[in-house]
Amino acid sequence: MPMDTTRTILSPSAAAETVLAFVNTRAIDGSREQLGDGAAFAQWLRLEGLTGPGALVTDADAAAARELRDALVLVLLAHAGEDDDEGRARAEEYLRRSARLYPLAPVVTASGVQLLPTGDGVPGALAHVLAAASDVALRGAWMRLKACRNPPCHLGFYDRSRNSSAAYCSPNRCGAQVAMRTYRTRKAQEE
Repeated sequence: MPMDTTRTILSPSAAAETVLAFVNTRAIDGSREQLGDGAAFAQWLRLEGLTGPGALVTDADAAAARELRDALVLVLLAHAGEDDDEGRARAEEYLRRSARLYPLAPVVTASGVQLLPTGDGVPGALAHVLAAASDVALRGAWMRLKACRNPPCHLGFYDRSRNSSAAYCSPNRCGAQVAMRTYRTRKAQEE
């Protein structure tokens, strides 16, 4: 029986969910910043199963995680059609450097190949996020991971549309907000 690749691509993998969980740690719509300091980041890492309860997590680790997250958000904004070439280039350079800071190793088995972190603790957890992004790309769904183009939002989301054309996390909320701002700007310019 042939595999339905459309259904597979339209449904996010566990790796895609990992990347989205990480990029959506920002304070959005009154939610709490989950990477604000070492204690908050440690709590998020434990909840996601990326470190144990005794892991040492510092404020510097939280700052490094925020930088990685912000770089991923800029790349996901590019997937949604955001035209910030300079920001995207800086983000891609940061991600290249991150690959050296948080290395991965291929693990080859009879059932396949998987990239796994070479370290543990915070570096291993951040490498896990990069491994998840790599897995999404290898599955052909990297361009479906996007960040909402509505400036106050930038929520990460998985584009489930058949033609991968979504630019907003919610057409009824963020898409409508952008349309209303555009309409008001146009009306103000006509007056």
